[in-house]
Amino acid sequence: MIQLRSQVNVADNTGAHIVSIIQVYKKGNRKVGYIGEMVQAVVKKADPIGMVKDGEMVKGVIIRTRKEKRRKDGSYIRFDDNAIVIIDNLDDRNPKGSRVFGPVARELKELGFNKIASMASEVY
Repeated sequence: MIQLRSQVNVADNTGAHIVSIIQVYKKGNRKVGYIGEMVQAVVKKADPIGMVKDGEMVKGVIIRTRKEKRRKDGSYIRFDDNAIVIIDNLDDRNPKGSRVFGPVARELKELGFNKIASMASEVY
């Protein structure tokens, strides 16, 4: 569960390290986001030679949350950190970077983020 103004890690090679969430795209004016939901964020810390710079607004998808999520089979999925992957735009759902670091949830593939799931090292 990611709230507005949450500082989350970036799990790709676009050059951004930490972003702050400013908008959750989903239903109505809901202020929290879960795994697989798209968000808008501002880059707080980035490499000087990366694709994205400090202060740039980016769109991303949540791939890991510390708050557990219940699956339909009754099991729960939980990760060690909160992380997003930066995407090009909301329609394509393609990542901006060429690598995804760390594990991702299986729900991403079910929600149509096939490219992110295939680039990840592990899918839980």
